[in-house]
Amino acid sequence: MYGYDFHRQKPIDNFILDFFCHELMLGIELDGITHSFEEVELKDQKKELKLNELGIYILRFKDEEVYNNIENVLKIIENYIINYKRTHP
Repeated sequence: MYGYDFHRQKPIDNFILDFFCHELMLGIELDGITHSFEEVELKDQKKELKLNELGIYILRFKDEEVYNNIENVLKIIENYIINYKRTHP
């Protein structure tokens, strides 16, 4: 996307990101039904906090968003990239 490489199932620290772009320091997480369980939600929050400490920004999408509204998901990712490029010349 926009010439940036995204890697699937990328290990970072003690976590695995669904998608990761090192140049953008962007992780993308896709949340299935299990992510609505409280214990999984708490693990996700801890994971995101740690990754933020490492300078990684996380975009999180529910599976149904990807399946039913992929255009919007892609638009959100594109907007992140455009804003990143604007603030990191």
